[in-house]
Amino acid sequence: MSQAKQGNHEGEERYATLLNNAGAIRAICAAVEGTLGPKGLDTMLVGTQGEVLITNDGVTILEKMDVTHPAARLMVQVARSQQAIVGDGTTTATVLAGALVSEGVAQVMKGVPVAKVVRGMEQGIQLAMESLQSRSRYIADLDDPILYRIAYTAGREHKDIADLVLAAAKLTGMDKLKDEAFRFADTVTAVEKANNQVWNGILLHKKPLHPQMHRNTAFKQVLVLQDALEPEAIDEEALATESGFRAFLEMREQFKAQLEQLIKLQVGLISVERAVDAEAEQFCADHGIMLVQRLTRAETLQLCEYTGAKPVRRSALKKSPAELATVLGTAGAIDYDERIERIRLSEGEGKPLVTLIVGASTREVASERSRIAMDAAAALQAALWGGYLPGGGAAEIAAAHELDRFRESQMGMESFGISAVSQALRKPLGQIVLNAGYNPLEKVEEIKAAQLLKQTDSLGIDCDTGKLIDCLEAGIVDPTLVKLHALKAAGEVAGALLRIHTVIKMKSHLSEESD
Repeated sequence: MSQAKQGNHEGEERYATLLNNAGAIRAICAAVEGTLGPKGLDTMLVGTQGEVLITNDGVTILEKMDVTHPAARLMVQVARSQQAIVGDGTTTATVLAGALVSEGVAQVMKGVPVAKVVRGMEQGIQLAMESLQSRSRYIADLDDPILYRIAYTAGREHKDIADLVLAAAKLTGMDKLKDEAFRFADTVTAVEKANNQVWNGILLHKKPLHPQMHRNTAFKQVLVLQDALEPEAIDEEALATESGFRAFLEMREQFKAQLEQLIKLQVGLISVERAVDAEAEQFCADHGIMLVQRLTRAETLQLCEYTGAKPVRRSALKKSPAELATVLGTAGAIDYDERIERIRLSEGEGKPLVTLIVGASTREVASERSRIAMDAAAALQAALWGGYLPGGGAAEIAAAHELDRFRESQMGMESFGISAVSQALRKPLGQIVLNAGYNPLEKVEEIKAAQLLKQTDSLGIDCDTGKLIDCLEAGIVDPTLVKLHALKAAGEVAGALLRIHTVIKMKSHLSEESD
């Protein structure tokens, strides 16, 4: 008896790092898994100054959490990767990663070598991804009704958001949405005290220097100046001399002439990266030119893309009118909306862009609704890229069954790693069912048996009634790419964590310098 206890104690010491990491992963997963599915609840995040954020967005929860454990930080990276590449499915990716780690640790604790478990998991994940890919259904055009269901599901069943996203998608067009360099989710913006709207143009989140004078400008040309709007500077020592002062006055006159030239070119908006000379500011106010300072890099790129403007330095103002006209952009309408404190541009002559304005009564609610809309927009675009699958964890159950059959044909210990992947694939459905108030063990086995009986991968659980439902007929679908990347990212981080044998604190930079 004492020998058995001693052996167990030695085993725990041997895997102390693995168990410690697994515990940290379990804690991270517990923070987000309760938000999964249509019956998932929200999480309240409280800041050090008492600020409150209520959300059920996985990546938001993980990024705002105070995470110190190094293994737990790897889980945050999974969510960030999922968000950056496909823009949706961060909670699923986190839950899958946690399940893979948990199942992998269970196999290791049974005595299976870590290397064998990891190799089997890699093989199982590859097979599962191939299985999911083979089940994918594709979308022909933007009139396919399944697109609304994808936006509705990813938008957490907010009908108004699904309608908004679909309307924006149709304005954007299939070609633009299929461009992998274009991120549809980036068109979503949260606006306090505004109504939901698809704006056929762009919004600049800045006030003009004289907002009260610029409700609407008659001029349509746009100048993007990556510089200051001021005369060239003269050295203070030179300015103290007569010739230097004369040069200063000449430069001022030249600058006035350059400003006059902007009027002739009908410039209605100038984006300035740096300072604005007081005289230039007054000149623009007097002549109805809207001045906006220090746009973000993203907004500057968007402004150039939409209007066709080319960013220039101050020296470009010395060019002839014909030459300067070639770098100007055009917008049919430039207006400052005082109610939402944004500059609206429409009818741009560059690439067509739309903006999804998500409004609410307060900033906090508007921000949360915009995150939901971004998930819906990202899911819709991902479905256009790679098709869709039955949602609600149904497709994963079918893939898990394929892995079970494949495992039976394997001879080596890698089969334990394949089994770990099969069990982990059941976790999303199990968690969705648990959040809906049902027994996950019972419902997972019920779906597995029903899918085998009817030879379909679309059977899932109705979270309202607990009964079997055909997810495709009910419109419960998820983008294929969301599932594939979630599984891939989860597998990578799980494999990395299982291989960690020891954690050692590195020396600080100061210690290295002193050595």
